[in-house]
Amino acid sequence: MVLLALLPWWLGLILLLGATAGAVWYARRSASLSEACRQGLKWGLPGCLFALQRALGGDLLAWGAALLGALVGFSLVALLESLLFHRVRRQAKAKATPEWRDMAMAPIGPAAHIIELQAVAWDEAGGEFADPRGGMVRYEAQASGTGRYVFADGSVVDRLSPRHAFSPSGRWFVASLPEGRGDVLCDRDRGRWHRPRGWQLCGWENGEWPWLARHEDDLPVALHEVLGE
Repeated sequence: MVLLALLPWWLGLILLLGATAGAVWYARRSASLSEACRQGLKWGLPGCLFALQRALGGDLLAWGAALLGALVGFSLVALLESLLFHRVRRQAKAKATPEWRDMAMAPIGPAAHIIELQAVAWDEAGGEFADPRGGMVRYEAQASGTGRYVFADGSVVDRLSPRHAFSPSGRWFVASLPEGRGDVLCDRDRGRWHRPRGWQLCGWENGEWPWLARHEDDLPVALHEVLGE
């Protein structure tokens, strides 16, 4: 401010225009240099106006012109800072948005999980056979070529073929429908029977959860997906 007050007003005006250009130029490149140019502009403007009124003779008219110049000059400085701040904030927001390459390579959804199925130990019923949870299960053949399973707790399910299996934990009992129409599954913990027609049991996940498929070469699907749950 003192330097511009001692220099001719036109030379100070050139320096102020240079500070303005520097503030705009460094706004995208260096925050510290841009801030230095803005501070120089704000502090140098009063010195340049003092040099202007001195060049005009220092009378009342000269001081009026200096005050008018101060009003216009500081208004322009405020407008410049507002525009620069808006531009810097918009650039920071744009930089916060990831590039399209980063978004394209970013993982989507949960990480992959490998499912290993345990093979089903099928058996053919003939009379009575052991229940993994204790007791015996009786298969009673019928004239239609199917039969019914009678469990130790008194529950009965009929119109099934002798082909059956238990899950490794004993929670599930599975029996096949005649003519390859699919398998019937019983969740013994919940006492629920599921008859997804056309679906065949493929294996057990963790020895507990059944996975099924339409055909042997199809991709297995978990039971809850087959039931739409």
